[in-house]
Amino acid sequence: MIELIKRFERLIKYQECEFIEYKENFHSAEEIGERISALANGASLRNKPYGYLIFGVKDSTREVVGTSFCAKREKKGNEILDLWLVNRLNPKIDFETLEFDYEEGIHISMYKIPAASGCPVNFINKAYIRVNSATRLLNEFRDKEEKIWRKDNGSILFQRVVKDGLTPNDILSLLSTETYFDLVGTSLPTTQQSIVNRFCTEHLAVETENGYGITYLGAILFAKNLDNFEGLARKAVRVIVYKGKNKVETIREQIGGKGYAVGFEGLIDWVLGQLPQNEEIGRALRKEVHMYPQIAIRELVANSIIHQDFSQKGFPMIEIYSDRIEISNAGMPIINADRFIDEYGSRNDLLADIMRRMGFCEEKGSGLDKVIYNNELYQLPPINILVQQNRTIITLYSYKSLSELDKTEKIRACYQHACLKYVSNEKMTNQSLRERFKIEDKNAAIASRIIKDTVEAGQIKEDNPDSNSRKYKKYVPIWA
Repeated sequence: MIELIKRFERLIKYQECEFIEYKENFHSAEEIGERISALANGASLRNKPYGYLIFGVKDSTREVVGTSFCAKREKKGNEILDLWLVNRLNPKIDFETLEFDYEEGIHISMYKIPAASGCPVNFINKAYIRVNSATRLLNEFRDKEEKIWRKDNGSILFQRVVKDGLTPNDILSLLSTETYFDLVGTSLPTTQQSIVNRFCTEHLAVETENGYGITYLGAILFAKNLDNFEGLARKAVRVIVYKGKNKVETIREQIGGKGYAVGFEGLIDWVLGQLPQNEEIGRALRKEVHMYPQIAIRELVANSIIHQDFSQKGFPMIEIYSDRIEISNAGMPIINADRFIDEYGSRNDLLADIMRRMGFCEEKGSGLDKVIYNNELYQLPPINILVQQNRTIITLYSYKSLSELDKTEKIRACYQHACLKYVSNEKMTNQSLRERFKIEDKNAAIASRIIKDTVEAGQIKEDNPDSNSRKYKKYVPIWA
């Protein structure tokens, strides 16, 4: 009861807004239903996890006067009011009805209403919204309605509070706040409150009726220890190193224990330390270089974190074999795998935005082209993208000569080269493909054969079919 009263006192510091409304007394069941719809939709628009309808407070002064309305005992006809309301809400959101005596003779009834997720909340087939102090039909405000529809479940997930009732000092104890400010290139504020305020702006923390809460986004990125947050350790990145080309014998395994942002650089360094190296002889010295381009590994690991489906079981995983490295994540992509290089789509926009601003990966739509460019620079086989029912796997392969590639690999390499040229505002030619494979000019027929096979496979097409010049023909991806 004491905690409930403290929560109430924090709430009434707010003026009425899109997600909080005060009433002195009960008027009708229909009015409550409309308010629940409006406050759920308003909380969604304001990126709040809950809205609140509070009885026993004057709306103009926020004076606590008490109410005769006892929400849990109220009926509509012969039906308990809560059940009557639930049956007329769509979707049937799980609101909470709270009652307590604030002081002797001052009774308070309160509805705690979860924010709309993915679609507006309707009451008797109509959706409502609060505008200033009035409750209006949502369809009168198309821009607000569209914003609610556009809010994906991932955004709601990341704003969910995973640990509540915290003080600013608690947040600094649980999260590596200094990592955030280092990564965004901003000086660390001098007070705990300033740090927490910035984290609230970024949806990493939130002010609640119980003090402060850490959101899913804040914990998954900046947790000093994921074990401190229920269920999040299951989303830690796993790295497994195998002895050969299969899973028969495991050499070592590493499971991350920190938030993605806190542990990212250490993760990449550890992965690079497990990879085989090639010896490169320079003009004056020998040096060891990684078999795979570091920038490609970094980008693919970041993408596996960003694009995973958090609603599914599973976690980002890096599996290192003697001849390849597989980087995978839970869930199927929301765009066609063949269009990864030129299209962008993420189910986790909040996560993607902050990870890009912290420099973990490239800007929207410019990540896979870096992977393919560096893969070609290292003269490696084409990457492979495999979409399974509940998992997406991208594979980097160790070096093979052109003669060791099979027909499918050559076609895939040609297609990826055409895509890379296209997004670079260029066109693939026989010459550019020869340069990609290091084919000598006198063997141009080899490149011609690969191009012909890729055209027949429906992966590329002639840029100008009317051109009669075979020597200067240019090619683009089939979707261009």
